[in-house]
Amino acid sequence: MVRYFNAAQLPVASKAFSDAEKLVFGHFRIGENQFKKNKYDVKTLAYLEQHEIKDSAFAHLCKYSYEKPGGLAENDKGVFDFYRICLQDNIILDAVERANSFIKFSPLMLYIAVHELIHVLRFGNGDIDFNASADEKAEEENIVHNLTKSALQPASYHDLELVLDCFSGGYEISAI
Repeated sequence: MVRYFNAAQLPVASKAFSDAEKLVFGHFRIGENQFKKNKYDVKTLAYLEQHEIKDSAFAHLCKYSYEKPGGLAENDKGVFDFYRICLQDNIILDAVERANSFIKFSPLMLYIAVHELIHVLRFGNGDIDFNASADEKAEEENIVHNLTKSALQPASYHDLELVLDCFSGGYEISAI
């Protein structure tokens, strides 16, 4: 049975991404305008296309390229990249349920949000190729996990340390 975030969980997920943006801005010392050049949105499972659904991670990051009508975009070809963070509600909810209340929804969502936004930033800056090999992507997951831990240091979310311990290197956070 597919499970979706409920009416109480949706605003928690939204707040996690709002808080995550601030943490990522602060950690990488970038302004909101600089980060916004990395265009992205966040969708929950109920709104995903079939190819955006993965059963092996909390989130799946998709990259789309669009041609800007009527002029040049960020490069000479008039094309810009857009990232979609595809939350896998059922995987997230299953992890919270399996943890028997040790892992709480809110800190897990904050971790996922920071992790995914760091991916968006690194792909957008060209730190790694979105179409890198499986080995390079595995290494990227380790790098992003460590950056996520650092970016979360100023966060005061209760039970965040437990999330960091539980998912340190043992669970695929995102599918890229």
